[in-house]
Amino acid sequence: MLDFRLPSEYEDLRKTVEEFARDEVAPVIGDYYERCEFPYPIVAKMGAMGLLGLPFPEEHGGMGGDYFALCVTLEELARVDSSVAITVEAATSLGAMPIYRFGTDEQKAEWLPSLTSGEKLGAFGLTEPGSGSDAGALATTARLEGDEWVINGTKAFITNSGTDITGLVTVAAVTGTLPDGRKEISSIIVPSGTPGFTVSKKYSKVGWNASDTRELSFQDCRVPTANLLGTRGRGFAQFLRTLDEGRVAIAALSVGLAQGCVDESIRYAHERETFGAKIGTYQAIQFKIAEMEARVHTARLAYYEAASRMLRGEPFKKQAAIAKLVSSEAAMDNARDATQIFGGYGFMNEYPVGRFYRDAKILEIGEGTSEVQKMLIARELGL
Repeated sequence: MLDFRLPSEYEDLRKTVEEFARDEVAPVIGDYYERCEFPYPIVAKMGAMGLLGLPFPEEHGGMGGDYFALCVTLEELARVDSSVAITVEAATSLGAMPIYRFGTDEQKAEWLPSLTSGEKLGAFGLTEPGSGSDAGALATTARLEGDEWVINGTKAFITNSGTDITGLVTVAAVTGTLPDGRKEISSIIVPSGTPGFTVSKKYSKVGWNASDTRELSFQDCRVPTANLLGTRGRGFAQFLRTLDEGRVAIAALSVGLAQGCVDESIRYAHERETFGAKIGTYQAIQFKIAEMEARVHTARLAYYEAASRMLRGEPFKKQAAIAKLVSSEAAMDNARDATQIFGGYGFMNEYPVGRFYRDAKILEIGEGTSEVQKMLIARELGL
């Protein structure tokens, strides 16, 4: 028989992160969020706990876990706050994972210990001002001059790229032309502080206000040829793999936000009185919360399946797209319903649901829009 209960090691991790999020994140994150300030003390604590090294082997400074352990962690963090969760997701799935998957032994030895410990953060430079869903339309270039890559271009919406502890950005760039005329795309590691690499000021965002998101520019930025990540011309395949995995992680984060909306709505339904009764006694509220819980349950099963197929080494592209689609929509729908349940208080930033509402929309956009997920699902169905 199928058993959807978490094995003990994952359940123990879940409880640990749940307690951390409740006791260490929840009391302070609202202030960071309103000041649009990166929560360095929280990130340091998560690094000390090993949360940024969960899916990496101990030989690289990791915890020897797997990608599902990361997903369980992201869900619990996002139940309280998505800025903290996306910081971990981007640092792990987008920052360190490409180096672990595709890097040389020398690159792993140089970068992974500081990334898996949380001492440094890594970023993934793919999106550009004119290249979002159409990732193949990259305009950033890297040309070889002697023993150096010379990089020119601009990246947009890059998470963890400008913090005081950012160590590197892996940049996707056009490095030539393939025999069939298509762009040759490669990935290149650019350490923070490299001359010609400029980090713009933080964006003014609708949500994720306690996370770091910036535009990056490269003007004759030179790095050694040894900074090529993996094989030249394999950059497109590398970031497709990275995005497939990242969609499972974002699905888990989305489930966490959706569950947080349920948690807060249940609490408020037991406290708030109107017309002489707790609002939780009214069927309209009961049905709304029941629908919210059904969305969470369905979305969680979707990302569990995608993660399990990934860990077994089976194809999971379709399942990842399904999980990302249904989970992000569940997060958006639950955030809207939770705000409605809270009424005017839901529109106030002092309540978590106001933060959830502001954070939810980007989940239908980042790591591939909902429309891209539908395109991928249709393609996997042979359409």
